[in-house]
Amino acid sequence: MDTNLSLQSGSATTRPGSCCHDGCCTGAPAHSMTNNPDRAALIRRAFRLEYTTAGWMLVEAAVAIWAGVHAASVSLLAFGIDGVIELASAGVLIWRLTVELLRGQALAESAERVASRIAGSLLFALAAYVMIAAGWKLWTQTGETFSWPGLVVTLLAMPVMYALARQKITIAKALSSRAMRADAMESVTCGWLSLVVVVGLTAQGLTGALWVDSVTSLGIVWFLIKEGREAWSGEDCCCD
Repeated sequence: MDTNLSLQSGSATTRPGSCCHDGCCTGAPAHSMTNNPDRAALIRRAFRLEYTTAGWMLVEAAVAIWAGVHAASVSLLAFGIDGVIELASAGVLIWRLTVELLRGQALAESAERVASRIAGSLLFALAAYVMIAAGWKLWTQTGETFSWPGLVVTLLAMPVMYALARQKITIAKALSSRAMRADAMESVTCGWLSLVVVVGLTAQGLTGALWVDSVTSLGIVWFLIKEGREAWSGEDCCCD
């Protein structure tokens, strides 16, 4: 993953509701999209990105969860569940964009605050599951088995998430959309999660050490908690 993307997720601190230095958090007045064809075109681009995200997440989550169950891998299973959460996030953002097209931006922003809290709660629950499952596997000295399907889907996830995140960040700035920015950061996180899982699977395959899956899955927890805090607080766009 490009380090520039991860740096963008930690942009300068600002007060809630204030304008950030790169312009992606500035508020925009509610208005009909029929009076703003340029913004309507950006919304349509955002729709295409979200439908692409949803399609990929269906594949990624299904393969990762199946592989995680068969390989008894906490990290792969967590990666798959995170894909389900991102799929839900894409669905919420499609709803939010539809509301903006039909009803204006103010109503859409109210809806996305509720959706962000829900997403944050799910991510915290997933982090708790990973910690409990990893601790149990360390205690009982059980490990995962190597999974080729799991390795393939996590390897593919890195370039896919990189491409999606770059485009989402660009559109988020143009739309001044906190929700789109949050969704872009979830794509960045997914890319880093896939890297963690690839490292764990590779190390497990080379060494056969039982503790590798548990330790690498605990590395995922940091990403989940960070993403969950940002979603819960609504500080998902340039703001700290």
